[in-house]
Amino acid sequence: MADEEQHEETGGGSEPGQGPSEEELRAQLEEEIRKVRVEDVVLQSAVSILNLSARRIAKDDERDLDQAKVGIDAARSLVELVRPEAQPQLRQAISELQVLYAKHAGEESAPEQGTSESPKGDSGLWTPGGSADG
Repeated sequence: MADEEQHEETGGGSEPGQGPSEEELRAQLEEEIRKVRVEDVVLQSAVSILNLSARRIAKDDERDLDQAKVGIDAARSLVELVRPEAQPQLRQAISELQVLYAKHAGEESAPEQGTSESPKGDSGLWTPGGSADG
């Protein structure tokens, strides 16, 4: 009798006490994907990019300011593509990251060069030693 109960417990389907079948999981996933908006994925992507960029700036053992700059520029390019109500927070996060970038870029260039060269490329970031116009 115990063998019969064990056989029933390991069977497929959505009987009480059992998880959903593969087909049911697939249907649930399809329903969730139907509800997802591209703007939401863009926002999640921008946040992920900014988080990774922050690590590339703040963590000494992961510091890569070139990668951080790419991330900041990428996030800036995505701002207009997210829902309007999410844009101010995204802009604020980008601004804070730009300040952090500028701080660390200044620290790296000061001891090595002793001069104030502006970085190559135009990211729109204000950096120490950059143009005095802004």
